Amino acid sequence: MTDWREKESKYFMRTGKRMDLVAVRGEGAHIWDEDGREYLDFFGGPATISLGHAHPVIVDALTDQAHQLIHVSNQFYSIPQLKLAELLIEHSCFDRVYFMNSGAEANEGALKLARKWGKEKKAGAFEIICADDAFHGRTLQTVTAGGTERYKTPFGPLPEGYLHVPFNDVDAVKRATTSNTAAIFLEPIQGEGGINVPDDDYFKQLRAWCDEQNILLILDEIQTGCGRIGTLFAYEYYGVEPDIMTLGKGIGGGVPLSAFLAKEHCAVFTPGDHGSTYGGEPLTTRVGHEVMRYIIENDIPAQVAKKGQLVERRLQSLLDRCPNVAAVRGKGLMWAVQFTSDIGERITNEALKNGLILNNVRPNAVRIVPPLTVTEEELEQGLAILEHVIEADAAATAK
Repeated sequence: MTDWREKESKYFMRTGKRMDLVAVRGEGAHIWDEDGREYLDFFGGPATISLGHAHPVIVDALTDQAHQLIHVSNQFYSIPQLKLAELLIEHSCFDRVYFMNSGAEANEGALKLARKWGKEKKAGAFEIICADDAFHGRTLQTVTAGGTERYKTPFGPLPEGYLHVPFNDVDAVKRATTSNTAAIFLEPIQGEGGINVPDDDYFKQLRAWCDEQNILLILDEIQTGCGRIGTLFAYEYYGVEPDIMTLGKGIGGGVPLSAFLAKEHCAVFTPGDHGSTYGGEPLTTRVGHEVMRYIIENDIPAQVAKKGQLVERRLQSLLDRCPNVAAVRGKGLMWAVQFTSDIGERITNEALKNGLILNNVRPNAVRIVPPLTVTEEELEQGLAILEHVIEADAAATAK
């Protein structure tokens, strides 16, 4: 049998640490490895496999579109691209959309748009207020907007104009605001930061501040969008309308697709300002259209909200039984369990041995983001494995 771990060690750039799993097949909420062992996937890439692995809607769209037209230049009209654009605009508060390939690219586009808006509409304002522990991508600009220093330090000098304040602190935003502030750029729930959930009125207060100060509010919904927290978009949950929003991950259900959307008043791009060779190509936007249509027509967000109550109930019970659990937090199907010490990797590895794929999003926390289509039975099964692993770890530590 081929030793894929050895090949990776020989040929691949080491930019991260692999889990000990060679995945070869997926279906729904399940993955099989090269030895035929089955796992429940509560990681999903992360939060990318929105409809589950090999969902018929995605497979059929890929197959049918591949027989018609895979790629065409954005100098031409593309029917799948325009169908997806119409669907997103008609089901959101925005007026314009542009497609890219990854979340980082969508965020790049949003930041460029905000910078141009500041230059043209606010006397050259260019500063962007971001949050500590934020994550927006790995390009130079998005890693600078992110709030984790170890991701930035090796790559200086970094782009200027990014200020960071504590998440969920409106007063800190107000103190950081100057005449040069063009936008506030935040995740509705911080994903890579550890599934950090703000107060329910946080974004309402920020929206009021942005309106008062003539500042754009940009929401990075790469992880929270497309039904993940129990509404189609997270801004709906918080009862606000941002000026710009970015989408990725779940919008393509596993194919590389992202988007940034804007209100008319800040959609200031003109021909030549932005572009992408592959962004919005027929193959990916056909899949995106079918994924989003399925989510909307089947009211997947409502199902996610209901399943989220099950997850919350099970996870909250850990606080009473497990001395190694410090907190649980999340919404819908986006959760984290935080521990009293840095055992996240150990818990993740033990869960994998027991047939459950998780992600140690932080040294002291694991992330739970199963497909939106996961069944309640699968949720119960996966959460039972997690509970067993956490309880066993607590018992072993107590000896």
